[in-house]
Amino acid sequence: MLHPTRRRVWALTWPIILANSSVPLLGLVDTAVIGHTGSSQDLGAIALGALIFSFLYWSFGFLRMGTTGFVAQADGAGEEPEVRAALGRALLSAFGIGLGLILLQRPIAWIAGGLLGASASVETLAQQYLFIRIWAAPASLALYALMGTLIGLGHSGKLLRLQLVLNGVNIALDILFAGVLDWGVAGIAAGTAIAEWVAILYAGGSVFRLLHQRRGEAESFWPWRRMGEVAKLRQTLSANANLMLRTQLLLFGFAWFLDQSARFGDVVLAATHILLQLIAFSAFFLDGFAHAAEVLIGRAKGAGRRDLFDLSVRTSSQLAAITALLLSLVLLVFGSLIIAGLTDLTAVRLSAGRFLPYAAGYVLVSVAAFQLDGIFIGATATGAMRNASLLSVAAFLAVWWPLTSWLGMHGLWLSLLVFVLARSLTLGLRYPSLRARIG
Repeated sequence: MLHPTRRRVWALTWPIILANSSVPLLGLVDTAVIGHTGSSQDLGAIALGALIFSFLYWSFGFLRMGTTGFVAQADGAGEEPEVRAALGRALLSAFGIGLGLILLQRPIAWIAGGLLGASASVETLAQQYLFIRIWAAPASLALYALMGTLIGLGHSGKLLRLQLVLNGVNIALDILFAGVLDWGVAGIAAGTAIAEWVAILYAGGSVFRLLHQRRGEAESFWPWRRMGEVAKLRQTLSANANLMLRTQLLLFGFAWFLDQSARFGDVVLAATHILLQLIAFSAFFLDGFAHAAEVLIGRAKGAGRRDLFDLSVRTSSQLAAITALLLSLVLLVFGSLIIAGLTDLTAVRLSAGRFLPYAAGYVLVSVAAFQLDGIFIGATATGAMRNASLLSVAAFLAVWWPLTSWLGMHGLWLSLLVFVLARSLTLGLRYPSLRARIG
């Protein structure tokens, strides 16, 4: 059992921070390559293409989040076969969903084109991005399950190596295809797809070796009987359905925000994409502490230890709050320099600098939402997460129209802040009842 001291929390967190930081770093490299070799339409297409895949992949984020919670609880309870059973259920789901997305790529493109309000040239390039990258869908979703297992078992160092492989290959191919060969948006998509298939081979070998080393009982590696238990399947399906709905609601909020920014023109859309990349870079730092909380909370629940639950919450949250403050200050002080490094389009630079304080404010106030997500995921209290997301989207939409009508793009950014604050408040109100059920 991991004892949640500050040193232990940090030992779990720093490899996850480095691993997660490589994900938005990849987005920043994509943006920088297109920002220096393409037009604002190309930059907007990358933004919308990434948004489409956020809906496609993050909608199935339960393959990572649910796997982490179930694996951590099984590990805390000392049920080693159940660790492998949880992974097996997630992998079967991942490959099935991934193949389905490939088959449905044309309807997905048609629906996305009808919902997004960008210009015709931007939408055409975004569809080109989708038709290439979609062929890595099974690998992308299976990576979620493997990453969830590594996080749930506390092997954050292996997660770091996985992300370095994935993003190292991706960055190299992006620079080659889009920067050197001048394939533009298509090159960015091809580089990402190839890198995801390389990463699944690496991750699969790493996780299976780890589980073989931990295996001490006579039961077969894949406990098919356990994987098919009705009670476990029902529990898994219920948690996954709640997490999927929760994720779709949150993605809807960000999609609505980005789509509404597109209505202010291609320049504002490109600037908004850059600021969201900066938020993503900061958010993945905070997510490192949330991931650590998932592991510690899951093990505390599996062992029935409320004392460890309380200490895990307190220690990880203190470190996360300090980190959020520092990240916000970095954006305020150095944000303009970072924006200048991402694009040489003067109009886009000016627009992004104008709204930079809102991005810094978002990072600061979002820390509570991240920490509460980690706590509730570790405890697999997914019903509360679903309800909180529904209420936060309702609050966002309630203030969006009056604020945007009154203040324009400034009002749209303010409504995004309301969105994340409402999520923190609604989850916080459910925290006492969650704590009471531990032990």
